[in-house]
Amino acid sequence: MVVLQMLTDFSPYMPHGMCLLWEPWLLLLWGGSDLLIFISYFLIPLALLKVLSQRPDLNHRRLVLLFVSFIALCGLTHAVSIVTLWYPIYPLQGFLKLATGLVSAVTAIVLFRLVPRLVSIPTPSKLQEANERLQQEIASHEATLAKLRLAQQNLEAEVEERTADLSRANAKLAVTTREAVHRSRNLIAVVSSIARQSARHQTDTESFIDTLVGRFNSLANATATVIEGDSNAAADLRAVVRRQLEPVELTYGDRVHVSGPPIDAGSEAAQQISLALHELATNSQKYGALSTDAGTIRISWEKAEPSDGNEDQLMIRWREDLPKTVGLSHGAVEKGGFGSRLLLHIVPTILQGRARRSMADGTLSYELTVPLAAMAGGMNRKGDASLAARIAGRDFGVA
Repeated sequence: MVVLQMLTDFSPYMPHGMCLLWEPWLLLLWGGSDLLIFISYFLIPLALLKVLSQRPDLNHRRLVLLFVSFIALCGLTHAVSIVTLWYPIYPLQGFLKLATGLVSAVTAIVLFRLVPRLVSIPTPSKLQEANERLQQEIASHEATLAKLRLAQQNLEAEVEERTADLSRANAKLAVTTREAVHRSRNLIAVVSSIARQSARHQTDTESFIDTLVGRFNSLANATATVIEGDSNAAADLRAVVRRQLEPVELTYGDRVHVSGPPIDAGSEAAQQISLALHELATNSQKYGALSTDAGTIRISWEKAEPSDGNEDQLMIRWREDLPKTVGLSHGAVEKGGFGSRLLLHIVPTILQGRARRSMADGTLSYELTVPLAAMAGGMNRKGDASLAARIAGRDFGVA
């Protein structure tokens, strides 16, 4: 009861305004100053509390709360000082100051204990430098990631391209393998037919061997020309002709003329045309233009206009010219031998074309007309493997 009476009984005291002699300007100065301090000390804790509410990640939140309490109590002491100008509530003011002092002491102790930590906090400039370094590192990492992504995309594209190349190579290899099997069967059939036909009615072994080897060489030259070309499936017709007639051109020089546009010749067409050229060249050297010193040979080809709705044709011409004083011998146009059958029946039949040979006024002419599709190997070739043998057996009685 005594303590309560001490806190509530203010009659023994006099207001603080009496010390100021109740001078209005002094009262206004003291009261106004305390009011301004109270308002400021009230707003500062509110601002700190607002910062704490919006930044829950801040460290040392308890220290900030101590500052809030200390500043708020200081503001209350100034508010009570205004009251004591007219009401002497000094006991309450004293206890309020005691509370303010205790909170201030605790705040000071905590603050001094936190001084090393607070001092170690980086300055804004250092934080900015660190932030800039981090941004540079992030940019560098992003650039590295972009390069890695680009490298990954390039690698994936390269792997995809290599896979596609491998698939194409495998497909091409499969086609080449099937083509090789098909061509080998055709070649064996042709070789067998040539061997049997060359052996017919031969009594001279050396002559038989020369004829057979010459025809085999023509096949070999045709096959080599196709394989050595830019494509595994075709060669230029000029290369086929030049390869087959190379010995003749080297021997007779400008007496042999070759002309014609670029035409692709598949392996089948190259083989058959080479056989025909070999027969014509051999006959020319034995009986025709090349058996004399004045004869000439012209080999040419050109595309022929289709007739009766047929497909485009290619016409190959062999022309031998002799002076009128020199005539072609009977052997140059022999009709009963295998060479004539090869030129007029076997080769055009295999190439699904036609051929004719004529002689007039010292000129021997041979024309072979075949579809362009057959030249490129695009015709239906089902059963080609034994076609030459079947033709020989059907037309010439050779099994």
